[in-house]
Amino acid sequence: MDGPIQTAREDFVPLSNEEIDAFFDDLDKDKDGYVTFDELEAKLQESHKELAPVPQKHHLTHPARRDLEKNNGHAGDGLHAFLCRLMPDCGSRMSRNEFVNHVKHWEVPSQKQTDSKAQDEEDAAHERRIPRRRRLRAYWAVHGPNILFMAFVVALQIGMGVWQLVKYVQSPLARAALGWGVVLAKASAGVIYPTLFFMLLSMSRHFSTFLRRSYIISKFINWDLSQAFHIKMSICGLFFASLHAIGHLTGSFLYGSRPAQQDDVERLLGADAVPRPYIRYVRSLPGWSGIVSLGLFWTISLLSMPFIRKRIYEIFQLGHLLMFPMIALLCAHGTEALLQFPMLGYWLAFPALLVIFERSWRFIRGFMSVPARAKTLQDDETMVITCKHPRGQDWHYSAGQYILLQIPQLSFFQWHLFTISACRGNILQVHIKFDGDWTNKLREVLPEDEDIWVGIDGPFGAPAQRFYDYNYSIIVGGGIGITPFSAILTDLEEKFSDQRDPWEERRQSRSFSRPGSSRHSSRAPSESRKVSEVPKHANPERRVDFHWTVREKNNLLWFSELLNRAIEGAGPLAKHGNLELNIDTHITAKRKNISTHVFRYLLDSYRTKAAPYSALTGLKQPSHFGRPNFDDILQRHFDELVRSGCTEKKVGVFYCGAAVVGEILADKCHTLTVEARGMGLKIQYDFLIEVFG
Repeated sequence: MDGPIQTAREDFVPLSNEEIDAFFDDLDKDKDGYVTFDELEAKLQESHKELAPVPQKHHLTHPARRDLEKNNGHAGDGLHAFLCRLMPDCGSRMSRNEFVNHVKHWEVPSQKQTDSKAQDEEDAAHERRIPRRRRLRAYWAVHGPNILFMAFVVALQIGMGVWQLVKYVQSPLARAALGWGVVLAKASAGVIYPTLFFMLLSMSRHFSTFLRRSYIISKFINWDLSQAFHIKMSICGLFFASLHAIGHLTGSFLYGSRPAQQDDVERLLGADAVPRPYIRYVRSLPGWSGIVSLGLFWTISLLSMPFIRKRIYEIFQLGHLLMFPMIALLCAHGTEALLQFPMLGYWLAFPALLVIFERSWRFIRGFMSVPARAKTLQDDETMVITCKHPRGQDWHYSAGQYILLQIPQLSFFQWHLFTISACRGNILQVHIKFDGDWTNKLREVLPEDEDIWVGIDGPFGAPAQRFYDYNYSIIVGGGIGITPFSAILTDLEEKFSDQRDPWEERRQSRSFSRPGSSRHSSRAPSESRKVSEVPKHANPERRVDFHWTVREKNNLLWFSELLNRAIEGAGPLAKHGNLELNIDTHITAKRKNISTHVFRYLLDSYRTKAAPYSALTGLKQPSHFGRPNFDDILQRHFDELVRSGCTEKKVGVFYCGAAVVGEILADKCHTLTVEARGMGLKIQYDFLIEVFG
């Protein structure tokens, strides 16, 4: 049905009388106590310019929409038709009381309901209202596994450091020959062993991709924050490496070079070690290799400072190449085994080989470019790069993974991470938001709709394998974080179009020798089981609820075609795959002007038979304004299950975003599961955080 009015949500809060009065005053320019059609039209034109500064084909002011409606029997003036639905008897005028009563029927949400700051405060207040025991449980559900992993790393560092400390404190010969400086140096070295091990291991994307197949390991290690973890390990390593050097250079070397200590040095290091002046300590393999490697470590760290990394990214990347001679020197550092068994080389061997292999392979991939095309989307804030397999083969990927992308026109040395947003056959797409120096240069350098060449390394990261473990799923994404879900949606489309059942394929894959893997080609092998072949009783009803939160409505244009196609395809998917697909978009930016706020909502609600998509966003489903109340959303989901007579169901709640919302979701999942048990139902809500990274 044509019209500007949406059905109110259960948590709907309407405009207050004060807000409607403010809307009236904003429209009544001549202050005669009436709102006329001309005043309404003038304010709409003003607000429309703010809401849609660049007209798109779905906007009422765009010729494409006017022509579409005209060709389908409408007047051809979408803006005029829209205004006539707002004011009966186009051209009449309304008094304040008439206007207030009329606007109440529009069911526009209150401006306070779209205030993100107020919603943040409400989220925080809601969290504080949760009893302490439940709050701790929710906090642990979000942060606990990562805390345990960091506790393990810190315990290993402390354990190795204390072991070395005690060992040399209890060695009177070492202290007599080299003084207390050797105790400081070796205790610091004990901390360095696991620190450098994890620092290098966090750089290996192939290793993390392999371990992501295990949900248990991925739950404890936050791979999405591997860069932050790498920085922490680097700072810790640099600090203790400097302490190690201070302990030797100003302690053991100085103390052990004194004539009075030469007899003790001989007993500790052997007759060939004396006489041993200070310079001999420095010129020894452990001495000069340690000094040079520490210098390289400091150089890499200084070149990694944010102001250098952001301004001269190539210097940052080239500076990291110094890690290879640094690793070699560190491995050679203890090979003379002057004081103990050379452990550092053994700690570094495995992660160093992984990093060397990956960086070498990435360098080679830089010369193996693939053809691609770049296109800036309608929102003028995002670019989509479409890559084609050079040999026409299918790309091998898993929904939710990412690639490293190199654009030689910008820099041969820069590789940046982007989640795969779509992959069909030999075509792969990534969406890039313009929000940095490198991404902003894309607009200037890359030609529109012309062939370019790009480097690709990957894919890496977590396949969305857990998604297919649940017949019912609730997925929460925000901003460009939609890309993992778009990959899942594309994956669903591709498989259902091939008459394949992804849930059934997932179940079959768990019985194979690689139980955690859902890696596949974007096309099915001929022997894959088809949807039509799955017995009805073995293919229970599936439901996927997706909530996408964006700040501005233009962000919805990133995947408008995909989302509209999903809405259109919900019927066929439900028919063939027994799938119910619900997509909700939430726009969180608040409009300070009351008229702009009202028109934004009404324009999003307005659709006609000729143009059945929003006059604001271009989407066929309505958008919600304001931060979603996930506590109410999950409660409604649970109530619907109970009303439908469901007695047993596992629901996966997938989330990636702010911790405070994650804690609310985790707490709600637990309380709903407990509530179901109290009702004698086997309904369970599993909370899964950051599984897509």
